[in-house]
Parts: sequence; structure tokens; C-alpha cells
Amino acid sequence: MSYLQAIVIGLLQGVTELFPISSLGHSVILPAFLGWDNITNAQRAPESFYLAFLVGLHVATALALLFYFRATWRRIIVGFFHTLRTRKIETPDERLSWLLIVATIPTGIIGLLFEHSLRTLFAKPTAAALFLIVNGLILFGGERVRRRAEIRKLAISHATNPEGGRRLDTLEFREAGFVGIAQILALFAGISRSGVTMVAGLLRGLDHEDAARFSFLLATPIILAAGIYKLPDLIGPNGDGVRGQVVVGSLAAGLAAYAAVRFLLRWFETRTLMPFAIYSFVVGLLALIRFA
Repeated sequence: MSYLQAIVIGLLQGVTELFPISSLGHSVILPAFLGWDNITNAQRAPESFYLAFLVGLHVATALALLFYFRATWRRIIVGFFHTLRTRKIETPDERLSWLLIVATIPTGIIGLLFEHSLRTLFAKPTAAALFLIVNGLILFGGERVRRRAEIRKLAISHATNPEGGRRLDTLEFREAGFVGIAQILALFAGISRSGVTMVAGLLRGLDHEDAARFSFLLATPIILAAGIYKLPDLIGPNGDGVRGQVVVGSLAAGLAAYAAVRFLLRWFETRTLMPFAIYSFVVGLLALIRFA
């Protein structure tokens, strides 16, 4: 892997991991489109330098999220340990800590069992293109369904005012589990983690900003745990010859992720998922035509 490839893939990872357009899908389609056969072939292999390279990118993305939400995570962690002492949930931060735990469990279990096999099985441009089209349909469908009367009624019933969306701390634990189950779809290359979790949040009455915030907070431990779990790949023989590229690519990924989360939280204050739905569908369709 060249340093140019490392920077491009790093920037791509940092942006598309948080934008609801699938980092895994783009990491499959772009190298194939550019003719980077060394990367395309490495993604399909059970063990390769590319898997070691991705460890660094995931850790860098998670650290960027941790830094951006550092004040929020400080309150969440303090709140969590306070609930262990008191055995009661009394504040929004304490409740949020347990909502994140509940939502993390489904993907943590399924990802541990099947993430590697699904990644290598569907790391093909045609499969990623198909799932990217599906991602667009999920985002489009989520925006349509959230306008239904029952969803609006749910949002208003938990809002601080009749015009606002549902407060994040009013989610029930079964609803957090629903968001966590939706996140499992992101194991398929082309389905966006942030996209499906945002849609799940919207369907439970959250507004776009809180749905995005919950999605990014939920992604942080998942991405970080995945990186740490695969750290032996980077330390071991798979990391030989690419550790310099890992450093450069990780720096690019971390900076891109920080910029992406800042942009998206401002975007979702007033805007929706529709542009990302259109992008996913169009790019997926063009990629399918190109690689079919």
C-alpha cells in the first residue's frame, strides 16, 4: 500500500463512517473503481495487510469522536458509576449511559460472531453497490415514515414543546434495543451504521439532531472496541510493511472524522437525510452498472 492510498482511504473512512453513506461500501467500491487491485484483493482475504491497516483507521475515528464528545462522555461515565452506587437512575446522563449499553449489546454480540465473515463475503463491488442502493431506500423510507401521524404524536408527547422532537433521555430501554438491532445491518458493506441508527431514532420520535447525536455516541464504543479487538493484526505479521501507512492514514481518518461530526451536527439542526438517500441510491446504481 502506498502512502497516497493510505491518505485517500483514511480520509474516505473518516468521512463516510459518520456520513450516512457507508464507509465499508465506499472502501470496497472506490479502490475497485480506481484499479487498486492490491486493496480490492486484500479486502476479500481472511488475513491481510489491509485488515491491519483498518485497525488504525477505526481507532483514529473513535478517538476523534471521543474528543469531540469528551464533555458528554465525561458526564455519561460519571453518571454510570453513580447508578452503580445508588442503584437508581435519576438524571438524563445516567439514563443515557444505560441506553447506550443496551443499544450496544446486539451489535456487539453479532459483530463479534459474524463481522469478519460478512466483511470478506460481501467485500465485492457489485454487492456493495446493491447494499448502497438499499441504504438509500432505507434513508428515504425513514424520512417518509417519520412524517406519519403516530410518529409525530409520539414525538410531541415526549417533547419539551409542541414544535420540538422527542428528548433523547425519554427513550425507553426497549427502544434503545431497537436502535441497536438496526445497527446490525451495517455489517453489510453498503449499509451505513449512522444511517440506519438515525432512521431507527427518527422512527421513535427523535429529531434529526438528537438522532444523529445518539448515533455518534453509540458508534464510538463499537468502533473503538472493534479496533482494539483487532489490534493483534496490526502488531503481528499482517502489519509488517504498512505501519507507516497506518500512522498517516489514521491521522487523515481522525481529522476527517472530527470535521465530519462537526459538520453533520450542524447540518441536522435544520436538514434531513434526503440528500444522503439520493446520493446513496445514485452512486450505488452507477457502481452496479459499472461493475455488474
